[in-house]
Amino acid sequence: MSKTVINRTKILSILEFIILFFGIPLVIFVDKNFIHPSIILLPVLMFIFLILRYTTDFRFRELFRWNIPKASLIKNSLIVLMFLLLMLGYILVFEKENLFNLPRANPWIFLAMCLLYPVFSAFGQEIIYRTFLSRRYKLLFRKEWQFVVASGTTFSFLHIVYYHPVSMILTFLGGIYLARVYWQTRSVLFTSVLHGLLGIIVFGVGLGQYFWLDMPVQK
Repeated sequence: MSKTVINRTKILSILEFIILFFGIPLVIFVDKNFIHPSIILLPVLMFIFLILRYTTDFRFRELFRWNIPKASLIKNSLIVLMFLLLMLGYILVFEKENLFNLPRANPWIFLAMCLLYPVFSAFGQEIIYRTFLSRRYKLLFRKEWQFVVASGTTFSFLHIVYYHPVSMILTFLGGIYLARVYWQTRSVLFTSVLHGLLGIIVFGVGLGQYFWLDMPVQK
């Protein structure tokens, strides 16, 4: 492949990357009535599956790859536990009135969220921000640090649609962590499990209002 063709491909990839990962969230941010953030995940995911299937050597069985060493399981379990303690500490110090707000107000909704969120939200987001981003834009992000920064930044920017810096800060840190785990394990299933656990913690301790615009809690 000639240098001219490579440069043209890079430019087109950059433009596509900007439109998909920054343009779409920005449109939703500017116009609240354009579409609810949760609704857009499924059509975007279907579009991404088509791109992966016909432009890369992606195979669906990759989505269920595990093969995680015991040491990695222990290390990441401790990280999730540390995250739980940090979030509890934050709530108790800065937002004590919101402690366990969703479980207290609507325990059945919280239980449903615990069951459905990892499968229908976390898994889909991991496919988009880890698998798709690493495969589709490997020409742009060849090194681990490049991929991790790009993945964490775009994952955080997605949450601009929730109109609060807390959601963007938490998802930037979480995105960096999950992107690094994915790069090291190449297991979107494992990162989805971690993502699901982190999300359940956020909604459980009392920070869900930063990730759910109309979360049903008592005022």
